[in-house]
Amino acid sequence: MFQDWKERIKENPQVSKVLLWDVDTAKMTDENWQKMKRFVVQRVIELGEESDFYAIFRLYGGPEGVREIIKQIRSKFSTIDEAFIRTVFNLKKEDLICYERKRLRELHLNS
Repeated sequence: MFQDWKERIKENPQVSKVLLWDVDTAKMTDENWQKMKRFVVQRVIELGEESDFYAIFRLYGGPEGVREIIKQIRSKFSTIDEAFIRTVFNLKKEDLICYERKRLRELHLNS
């Protein structure tokens, strides 16, 4: 999936404003996009369309860059979203910080 990303990002895709309804994207600078990268990537994973994925590939260094951002996201993904990212981005659940945080909470609660 997304093998054509290098060609598709030449079209300069933008993250849908609908996904970022609570952000004034017109005022976003490159620095803001970088600061908000985990938030933006999570929204695209949860609610985005195909064009939104190409937009985050353009912003964050292709699928490999997005893969690294996904690993840093602290919020838990839904079961469907987690299955999607694990398949598409070739991740194990242990690679995800959100999984580690959940596992540590369970260990703490069960001790």
